[in-house]
Amino acid sequence: MASHSSKKVIYAALAGNGLIAVTKFAASAYTGSSAMLSEAIHSLVDTGNQGLLLYGLKRSAREPDNTHPFGYGRELYFWSFVVAILIFALGAGISIYEGIHKVLHPEIVSNPIVNYVVLVASMAFESVPLTIAVKEFNKIRGSMGYIEAIQKSKDPAVFTVLFEDVAAMLGLVVAFAGLLIAQYMGLAWMDGAASIAIGLILAATAALLAYETKGLLIGEAADETLRDGVREIVGQADGVRVINEMRTMHMGADDVLLALSLDFRDGLTVGRVEDTIYVLEMAIKSRFPEVKRLFIEVQSKEHHDEVAAAEAMRADEAVGS
Repeated sequence: MASHSSKKVIYAALAGNGLIAVTKFAASAYTGSSAMLSEAIHSLVDTGNQGLLLYGLKRSAREPDNTHPFGYGRELYFWSFVVAILIFALGAGISIYEGIHKVLHPEIVSNPIVNYVVLVASMAFESVPLTIAVKEFNKIRGSMGYIEAIQKSKDPAVFTVLFEDVAAMLGLVVAFAGLLIAQYMGLAWMDGAASIAIGLILAATAALLAYETKGLLIGEAADETLRDGVREIVGQADGVRVINEMRTMHMGADDVLLALSLDFRDGLTVGRVEDTIYVLEMAIKSRFPEVKRLFIEVQSKEHHDEVAAAEAMRADEAVGS
């Protein structure tokens, strides 16, 4: 399920980017600025991206069914990856193309004061969703650094909007600098150069988003805090000798699949084992509510090791064939 903070960040960015895009397109048409056109396209793409993220959040909240027994949580990861592709293909591609055209065929920007007013106003508007995105992300990251928090985050909705807002603010600064240089130094091609720079910023943002989202799309394990907590709970369970294996996978931002293989002491009755499994499940899900599905396999360590060795041998044979 989508968190409230995710939707809050997206709605703030959607409203801000929609208004900014309309203003930028009007200013670009009036002044003929390539950098302003790139910024308008940038804001339009961001607006569409926020719509896709909201769609992904809605789709990911659907209940499990026969065709998707583990739910649809990972659909948000898919739409976040689509957002990265759109930023690269539309935002970066069109900006770079338009910039190259204006560098090769520079034109003097008319009424530059209009662009300056729009850019300054856009910075003010953009600061609102950016502040909200940073504030919500800080709640998630806690004491972690930004890079570490992004790498460990399982909610792409928040860090995608954060990346977009940071890129948007950088683009506005570049556009402002390009127009300023073009006007006061008489270098008309600098308007196009600013557009190219904006495109490169978007391309870098898209690449980073695609890289981070790819890991979630393929499947990432739960963080160490959860895994260590599960080991602690199992270690206190009556009758459990050892954890043979533990595997986790995020099926969504707040949806973890947990599979355990446990070796119980010999001589326990079936009823005793069942009671222990029940206690474990209740304790784990109470402490970690994000664990939506828990599967516990009862197997001796010796048998587990033999099965693992056989699987490794078959994998080696498959690679060698």
